[in-house]
Amino acid sequence: MTADTVGGVWTYALELIRAMAPHGTQVSLATMGAPLSEEQRSEVEGISNLTVYESEYKLEWMDNPWEDVQKAGEWLLELRDKVQPDLIHLNGMVHGNLDWGKPVLLVVHSCVLSWWRAVKGQDAPAAWKKYSDMVKKGLQSADMVVAPTQAMMHQAEELYGPFRKSSVVYNGRGQHHFQFGRKEPFVFSMGRVWDEAKNISMLAHIASELQWPVYIAGEEKHPDTGKQVELENVHFLGHLSNKEVSDWLSRASIYALPAKYEPFGLTVLEAAMSGCALVVGKTESQAEIWGNAARYVDPQNADELRNTISNLIEDEFCRNIMACRAVKRSHGYTSDQMAQDYGHLYGQLIKSPVTA
Repeated sequence: MTADTVGGVWTYALELIRAMAPHGTQVSLATMGAPLSEEQRSEVEGISNLTVYESEYKLEWMDNPWEDVQKAGEWLLELRDKVQPDLIHLNGMVHGNLDWGKPVLLVVHSCVLSWWRAVKGQDAPAAWKKYSDMVKKGLQSADMVVAPTQAMMHQAEELYGPFRKSSVVYNGRGQHHFQFGRKEPFVFSMGRVWDEAKNISMLAHIASELQWPVYIAGEEKHPDTGKQVELENVHFLGHLSNKEVSDWLSRASIYALPAKYEPFGLTVLEAAMSGCALVVGKTESQAEIWGNAARYVDPQNADELRNTISNLIEDEFCRNIMACRAVKRSHGYTSDQMAQDYGHLYGQLIKSPVTA
């Protein structure tokens, strides 16, 4: 399995690997993007069915990555020869077209072209043509393409299809990581503050007009450019450990993430499992996942965000109903269910002859 170390794919990969352990699945995880942090190293130590192979090759969406992408491909094929796996599970897209000689399952967690459409309201500029071609080749070469929502699958098919086979598998988290605490009067949000798609700056913009304080956790510095985002009117907590995140979520009454683009949204799921009332960006994927268990806002409309949060602050009864709905809905997105779904796909692929 491949994974990058700079986003939600890392959390997803570890959650899946842990949940696959009872099924006897051994995983060799090839990491890219950045060196593992101390916290990431301690996370992997306790996972019995996992061996990590570390690299720092640039990811396909980073600035001018193609030399690194090629070297990473050579490294991955060497790893295949060393490990002799039954199956390849890729969480990046451009290496789908390598000569693996094994069944390949490739997950399209997100992509630059769909990000650009959602965030900028237009097609990605011509500078992304090579990225587009490489991703298309990778996805069309895979034996099975998986997306975390039907909405993301539709976008991927439209941009890069057709695929040989496809399936939707919802991401999951283990409920044991999260708990309900005594709820306190504050709004919480977290994520890659530097990523325009998360739209956290709009939450900061309206924070001074809310009756409750707003706390934001996450990374404000872009991992590729080093550019830093400054937030106004909020209590910025910086990077938190998993334990600290769990503690903040257990106490937060409202979790707000007015994202313009969020193909799944693990942080929203974590908030739901912690009994927070949810306010999220009105996107196809979020509506698919949360149904009536979240309040939706137009990601371009700061007034709507302020009014929606204010209404929840003022109406405790409604807030409690929304929190209960979120908890109930979160039970459909567990790591055990995710592992079961992937296990089924793995079994199908291993039994099928490998296509050239």
